[in-house]
Amino acid sequence: VRLQTRTPDGPRGMLSTFIHIFKSGGPLGLYSGLSASLLRQLTYSTTRFGVYEELKSTFTTPTTTPSFPLLIALASTSGFLGGIAGNPADVLNVRMQHDAALPFSQRRNYAHALDGLVRMTREEGWRSLFRGVAPNSMRAVLMTASQLASYDGFKTLILSHTPLSDNLTTHFSASFLAGFVATTICSPVDVIKTRVMSAKEREGLGRLLGRIYRVEGVGWMFRGWVPSFVRLGPHTVVTFLFLEQHKRVWRMLHGEGERLGEKV
Repeated sequence: VRLQTRTPDGPRGMLSTFIHIFKSGGPLGLYSGLSASLLRQLTYSTTRFGVYEELKSTFTTPTTTPSFPLLIALASTSGFLGGIAGNPADVLNVRMQHDAALPFSQRRNYAHALDGLVRMTREEGWRSLFRGVAPNSMRAVLMTASQLASYDGFKTLILSHTPLSDNLTTHFSASFLAGFVATTICSPVDVIKTRVMSAKEREGLGRLLGRIYRVEGVGWMFRGWVPSFVRLGPHTVVTFLFLEQHKRVWRMLHGEGERLGEKV
């Protein structure tokens, strides 16, 4: 967020931004917006993963599995619903992380996520909770399609064209590749979403894109890619490793999979 919203005279790289935040806000400054980030995961991620798995199971039969284009469609639908569900927490997350970069007179100083939700509703109206919902939902569609669908796609390719079986190595490889794809595809929309949500005043999407392009050129599309991948890469790997083990245990408990003691 800090790299995506930085001013021309601000820190330019991930390391310099890290040092700047540490010097100005101390160790706790690195965790600004943590409560909002947790709330976002509870709403956004739970919705998109839950809907995707439910839809995928609906279109799976004992003899056939969903095609890759169908997986993309299912993931896009799941991401769209997740983007709407998680938008209020996402607005708070962006604002709380961006707060320290603002002058003292312009800071919102939300104590935590719930305080931010109450104050936003009271001071700006309930519509403020859905500021940036269009680019956010677009990002959620791209993120879920590029993350979940690509994971299933990479996993199928690995199982089909390598000696690897359905084990942790396969899950790690597919999830790492999915994290790379998701970060790259979502970077331009992520920058737009961050700029819209952190703005003090409303600005049309076309006007915003024109202004960003005039000032920053085409490089704006991948601003903050490295820290985004540093965050999203491990997050994607851990998420899918946990999800695969969770599904395996669930199937075992319901008599649909291997016994727990068998190799995964």
